[in-house]
Amino acid sequence: MNARFDRIGLGRFAGTGERLARAVTVASVSFGRGLLWLLAAIILGCGIWMLLPLSKGNSTEPVKSDIAVAGPAAPGDAAVSPTAEAQTATAAELDRLRISSQTWRRGGLGSKALVTLTLRNDNDYAVRDVEISCAFVRRDGTPLTARSRVLSDTVSMKSRKTFARIPVGYINVNADQAKCSLVAARRA
Repeated sequence: MNARFDRIGLGRFAGTGERLARAVTVASVSFGRGLLWLLAAIILGCGIWMLLPLSKGNSTEPVKSDIAVAGPAAPGDAAVSPTAEAQTATAAELDRLRISSQTWRRGGLGSKALVTLTLRNDNDYAVRDVEISCAFVRRDGTPLTARSRVLSDTVSMKSRKTFARIPVGYINVNADQAKCSLVAARRA
């Protein structure tokens, strides 16, 4: 028995499946090409971004500190200013004051430096207001950040004192090593 569906007009849908399959194939090929172009654009953009100069705050150039290291005056200087005398006195006070041990760790979600150091005072007098300067460097030795801090406690004569977890300040997240040094101190 013949149902005679050809009279209904379904003949016009006969090639629809083939046309739909061709359209899906073309769309997938053009979609794949679009993804390739998008990937190429992302790679090119990242390359250009890495070549752009860094902003001033994120630079890996050495930080120039505005801290002046006190040095002794030359013996041949006839006229010595009061600031030179103060620097000489500061240098003399730092002469027998040293950092015997130091460590550091990160705090504040990794952006702050916490320094633990032991000061040894071999002078015949106590010192106070010890100023330290810490330089932070990368693993390869490239300077990143320098921070200074005044320790207001007194270190007695012929003794040593440990300062635990002193917050020095914000540091670069790439910092791997720290080296602290003494800048100034006053007699107590």
